[in-house]
Parts: sequence; structure tokens; C-alpha cells
Amino acid sequence: MCDEMSRRFLTDFELMVMLAVLRVRDDAYGVPIAREIETIAGRTVTLGAVYLVLDRLEEGGLVSSALGEATPERGGRAKRFFHVTAAGVRSVRKTQRAFIALWKGIPELKGARV
Repeated sequence: MCDEMSRRFLTDFELMVMLAVLRVRDDAYGVPIAREIETIAGRTVTLGAVYLVLDRLEEGGLVSSALGEATPERGGRAKRFFHVTAAGVRSVRKTQRAFIALWKGIPELKGARV
């Protein structure tokens, strides 16, 4: 699965999740990731959807995760922190290049009001 995932383009939501993980850095677990997408992109997301995508991205080798310390405020449960792998960064860049190439040369998207 890892090779297959790193060769394809990311979906819009996968890309948002990956960018949010990169933005929140060391605090990248479900709640801050979802909050970053909602705050920056203005897209409402559920934690379930975020974790579903994170699991798929981890299966594909584009993110990795590690358990943090158990905390009393979480009922003794540990947070699962995510990190974008080198393959994940390559995949984000590949998707970014594709979107930029598609956007170029479209007059309606050059700042003029339509």
C-alpha cells in the first residue's frame, strides 16, 4: 500500500489533514488537527473523519504516529501524536505542483471578480 499511496495524488481532505499536521507540529493529535483545518480553511470536520484519514495515511507510510504520556484529563488515556514522513512531504509537494499547474492560465482565477 505504501508505494501505491505515495505515487497517487492526495485528495483535498487528505491534503488538508497533512498540512494541518505540518502546521501544528509537535501538538499534532486529533483535536488540534481538526481545529487547524476549521480555523484556517473554514471547513467543518469531525474527529472521526480526521482519524479515518490519518489511519489511511499512516497505512500508506505518509504519516507516522506515537503515543504520548497518559493524562488525567483524558481519563488516563494517551494522546496519539502524528508526524508527516519524508514520503508524506514528497506527496504533499507533488499534489501542490499539480494544483498550481492546473490553476495557471485561468483568467477567472487571477484575482478578477467573476
